[in-house]
Amino acid sequence: MAVTGQQLLSKIIDEGTTQALAKYNVKRSDFPSRIEQAAYDFVTSYAETNGGAAPSVATFVANNPQITYIPEVTDSYEYLAGQLKDAVGKREFAEYINSPEFTRSYETMTSEAFLNSLTAKAERIKMETRTGVPNMTDISTAGERFLTEFRARKAGTSFRIWRSKFGTINEKIGGYFSGNTYAWYARSGRGKSVMVMEDAIEAAFQGANVLVWALEMSEYEWMARAYSSISARLSEEVKRIDGVDYTVGFDNRAMLMGTMDEDYERGLAEFVRMLTAAIPGRIVIRAADSEGFTQRSIAQLEVDIAEVDADVVVVDPIYLMDFERNTSHVAGGDVAATSVKLKRLAGQTKTVIHVVTQAEEDAKEKNDDGTRELSPPPRAGIKKSKAILEDAANVFGIDTLAQEGRGVIELGKGRNGGEDTRVEIVYLPNYGVVRELDTKEQAGQFTGVSGF
Repeated sequence: MAVTGQQLLSKIIDEGTTQALAKYNVKRSDFPSRIEQAAYDFVTSYAETNGGAAPSVATFVANNPQITYIPEVTDSYEYLAGQLKDAVGKREFAEYINSPEFTRSYETMTSEAFLNSLTAKAERIKMETRTGVPNMTDISTAGERFLTEFRARKAGTSFRIWRSKFGTINEKIGGYFSGNTYAWYARSGRGKSVMVMEDAIEAAFQGANVLVWALEMSEYEWMARAYSSISARLSEEVKRIDGVDYTVGFDNRAMLMGTMDEDYERGLAEFVRMLTAAIPGRIVIRAADSEGFTQRSIAQLEVDIAEVDADVVVVDPIYLMDFERNTSHVAGGDVAATSVKLKRLAGQTKTVIHVVTQAEEDAKEKNDDGTRELSPPPRAGIKKSKAILEDAANVFGIDTLAQEGRGVIELGKGRNGGEDTRVEIVYLPNYGVVRELDTKEQAGQFTGVSGF
């Protein structure tokens, strides 16, 4: 029986420091037995309260009587960690190919999808089992490396910017940069999912592969909204709404209720048939009712990103994900840990990740007559965790007055500028019309009105 885990822990005890665990990416789950995992827990817990120092031999043995302490281990940490990780990788892969999931995927998927899934699983195991000594960069001697990356970005081979549908956002922040997370927030029912969906569709029209985790909507509901928006982009049908002519898409409410007349239904069928040719990129959705969508963790999201080769990702909302463990033991620590992991995932996969969350409700937002003004919530009102604000490159506060057909996006934080910018929106999502308000169009609405 391999004793690599016990050798590694014994070497740490001898050398009196736990730094090697972090340096070589050794985790609790890398140890094969519960006894070794308990010993790992004891060592790391001791280090947390003793400045990173390992316990003495006597303390370690007394608290872990079932572990064999092996003195004077001369093998290097790199070798021991590598052996431990190698065993983990082989064990995990063997478990997977003997699992019901493997059999189900083999029997139900096409060969291409199955092999892509298998590759993604293998890549995930590879990522989890690397010992990964971090490389560090001296900026005074890394000039050529910097210029190589600059030229790659210029050529669009290592870095992408995906443009927003809303022109002012592009003007103020330059679009959405790969490797970043962007947070959208609003009070309940104010259109945050609609706004994010519009920019997801916009990316697909630029050729992006878009992955959407719609965690509180059904597939049909999300697709109906998307079909309404996409058809409005391609439509020639004009509808007068409150005295203004708009080019509109299929009626979202009619699709949800199944109440279209025969002519519109024929048009919808034709629209669905030409979608693949109309959209340069792809939009892949996993929704609240998607079959087999039971794992909603960072690890599963990473697998899905690899599966569809995603460029842009939407997580709507973050608080319905399977949270990372709250090791900080503070309120909101689970959401904070998840937000941090999402930011890292965006960097590792070179994707844009849009994160949706809620804002605190405001009981005072209505006037005495029951009406209210457009008022995006302040960034301090982001619900669940302030880490979402801190980790995102930009945050967008949203408010809408659906009955008036208008809305607003406010940039609440801008790492690259744009903070406090306000974007006025035409908001008629039932007809797929959600776009920035043209100032000339706005003026035209008041033509002939007294005083204008």
